[in-house]
Amino acid sequence: MCNLYRMMSNQQAIRAITRAMIDSTGNMEPQQEIWPDRLAPIVRNTPAGRELANVRWGLPSSSKALFDAATKRADGLRKKGKPVDFDELLKMEPDGGTTNVRNVSSKHWKRWLGVENRCVVPFTRFAEPDPANKPDGGRTPNAWFGAPGEPLMFFAGLWVPQWASVRKIKEGLITTDLFGFLTTEPNAVVAPIHQKAMPVILADRDEIEIWLSAPWEEACKLQRPLADDGIVLLPPAEPLASASAQLAFI
Repeated sequence: MCNLYRMMSNQQAIRAITRAMIDSTGNMEPQQEIWPDRLAPIVRNTPAGRELANVRWGLPSSSKALFDAATKRADGLRKKGKPVDFDELLKMEPDGGTTNVRNVSSKHWKRWLGVENRCVVPFTRFAEPDPANKPDGGRTPNAWFGAPGEPLMFFAGLWVPQWASVRKIKEGLITTDLFGFLTTEPNAVVAPIHQKAMPVILADRDEIEIWLSAPWEEACKLQRPLADDGIVLLPPAEPLASASAQLAFI
């Protein structure tokens, strides 16, 4: 599961590749670390056209996941002898969001597979935890993946407009736009580090167009591993890419 990535390119390059006609990001700065539940740039379909916008990372979790979490919380309160209003508890159950989508046949995700809810997520490298290199008693380090030179690339994503939920208890109930991106089985580059999955990476401009505009029957075929020669394992000490990173797609 990819829960950390970097985006060191610029909005001009993103707009050029995706043909986004609207830019709502203002003065977009490169981001060395993008973590779940933070704002990050995406290019999404809107009624006014393709828009480059900053959106919060983490799609709505399933109602079952929230019900199970609220039930666990309620059981804990009852054990302490506290009264429980389960409906209110469920309504206010925090949902940090689902960052990655794998099972697109799930009823929970099917409602958001249409063109109007598709987006692409720009990145220059992404991380997967590398338990094999964990020092004794230390933190699990990250392995980083991307193309040589760290050019601008894109994940295939989904976004949901104006979703009401409690993201953090201190925030309370809020309404905001949310996004996440698809995963698939890993290719031969990622598999030695992370055997379960890798993000769905769009290989060129044509695939970006298919993802953003084609019927689902065609777009769903893009949920497959990137070709093995499309990315490499990046050295941890490799210098950061410039904010003026070159276009990956010609």
